Amino acid sequence: MIVVHHLNNSRSQRVLWLLEELGVPYEVKRYERDANTILAPPELKAIHPLGKSPVITDGDKVIAETGAIVEYIVETYGQGRLVPAAGSAERLRYTYWLHYAEGSAMTPLLLKLVFTALPNRAPGLMKGLVRSIANKAQGSFIDPQIKLHVDYWDAELAKSAWFAGGAFTAADIMMSFPLEAGAARGGAGSRPHVKAFLEKIHARPAYQRALERGGPYAYA
Repeated sequence: MIVVHHLNNSRSQRVLWLLEELGVPYEVKRYERDANTILAPPELKAIHPLGKSPVITDGDKVIAETGAIVEYIVETYGQGRLVPAAGSAERLRYTYWLHYAEGSAMTPLLLKLVFTALPNRAPGLMKGLVRSIANKAQGSFIDPQIKLHVDYWDAELAKSAWFAGGAFTAADIMMSFPLEAGAARGGAGSRPHVKAFLEKIHARPAYQRALERGGPYAYA
């Protein structure tokens, strides 16, 4: 049976959702972030040397990185579900969005999280200077980059119901985290097509079951 090594408030929630969509049995092993550092606990390094989540074990296999995990699960257990036909235009879009989600979309969102938190973690006498630097970095680079991506998402979702085309696929599961993080950190939830996408995924029974298994999580 697949074991999902699940860290609270992490991208591993998407793995639970994918497994629920496919009806694949799995076990959840929970890990909690350190309350002070917000980092994963050292116990995760016993599963994978980087000590990061998501990571799954399936028998003697250990698979890390969300995109690799999604591809493995779909190829091993999907039986053709949640992936467009090979050679189709939808398949090309599917592959693009599957990798774009972590390769491009998450970088400015992660920077936003780090630079927002940075002033609060600075020593007392340095807080003002760190806050000024953080605000400049956000205003001059991070926020414009987030807007660029949010505009892109909304424009693409205006063309089709889902990211790869007319059918829901695993690429939509991958894209859920950037869009939800973008809604929390970058105002993406105010864009009509992004908002409609989020409402649709939140209404899916498998999404709701995954939340019951993994627990609620926050992006801000």
